[in-house]
Amino acid sequence: MRARPSRLLLYAAMLAAGLLVAFPFFWMASTSLKSEAEATSFPPSISPQVWLFSNYLQAWDAAPFGRYFLNSAIMAVGQVLLGLATASLAAYALARMRVPGRGLIFGALLATLIIPPEVTLIPNYISMQRLGWYNTYLALIVPFGASVFNVFLLRQAFLQLPQELYEAAVLEGCTHLRFLWQFALPLSRSALAIIALLTGIRAWNDFQWPLIVTDTPDLRPIQVGLTIFRSDVSTNFQLLMAGSMMAVLPVVVLFLLTQRQFIQGIARSGIRG
Repeated sequence: MRARPSRLLLYAAMLAAGLLVAFPFFWMASTSLKSEAEATSFPPSISPQVWLFSNYLQAWDAAPFGRYFLNSAIMAVGQVLLGLATASLAAYALARMRVPGRGLIFGALLATLIIPPEVTLIPNYISMQRLGWYNTYLALIVPFGASVFNVFLLRQAFLQLPQELYEAAVLEGCTHLRFLWQFALPLSRSALAIIALLTGIRAWNDFQWPLIVTDTPDLRPIQVGLTIFRSDVSTNFQLLMAGSMMAVLPVVVLFLLTQRQFIQGIARSGIRG
């Protein structure tokens, strides 16, 4: 059967969009293998004339990137674990418990999504200073330990659980916390996976907040560490791109490993109630 013109047009548009999204990554990979003269030449070349894989070794040796990767991993894992804990408790209360004004509370939480993150930047910084958390892992993790979007997504997943299951568990003497741990969370693995993935990627790619609350290389994550290749005079583009490739690789691998759960989480967490 021949494909209809509308379907062919859709495929062409999807291919064009895919190439447009992939081009920056291709350009980053290409520049990471160029010499300094070729990386700054005009007009630029699409592919390197001489492939310099040694740029990656130079980039790795230019700064303590092992420590930067470790800091990013600690920050990402900490935010994921704390975010899952807070989102699970809040979402369960809003979905299953008879809390007075539950709808009003949920609506107020959703309203905070329209507040730009930059508005809370200074209050959060002052809080970190007064708590004595400046330049510590607590400052990198705790302010992002709760997310309204995570609560919303997990609440929708909990609402899809059969009411009969909860009633049967209550008849067996099951408490709210036990039902959450033994039934709600295992049956909402897809939503938990998407929350963990999005939180981890956001934490790994965070630049502004770690730059503000850290002032030593021992605490700085990979995104802040990449600024070592920039100066007031010039930027070492080929080493910066090599470092960026190393920084983005763990995120790409994480997404490839969890893309199935990611798609299922989006498909199953519908809007209800």
